[in-house]
Amino acid sequence: MIRILTACLAVMALIAGCAATDSNKQAGSQMAPCAKGDPVLRHVVLLAFKDGTTPEQVKAIVDAFCALPGKIDVIAGFEGGTDVSPEKKSEGFTHCFLLTFRSAADRDAYLVHPAHKQFGGALRPHLDKVLVVDYWART
Repeated sequence: MIRILTACLAVMALIAGCAATDSNKQAGSQMAPCAKGDPVLRHVVLLAFKDGTTPEQVKAIVDAFCALPGKIDVIAGFEGGTDVSPEKKSEGFTHCFLLTFRSAADRDAYLVHPAHKQFGGALRPHLDKVLVVDYWART
């Protein structure tokens, strides 16, 4: 009886330890097996602007997006640019941005942050389409 009780307690401890695993560790199973280093969450944003959006309007939107890391401290990394691929497979998307977060919670805080919401409001009237993909990577 004592052995059974001890075995049950050991199994319960193992299950509790697994349940306490945070989202970054769970992400490890979603990464390529060749990935090494600490897990980070990448947030890819592709933008296509409506016909008639002027270069000045596009620049103002890009500048506003580039200003977000200074306003939202959970953004661990930020880069972006315009499509220069010779393959011509961009499907109308002209701009790509890559944001890095240290956790899913940080990404979620970014999504509801007032500065992000304000940026979305300024972007929306000029946006033809947007594509967003998140994935786990390692640094």
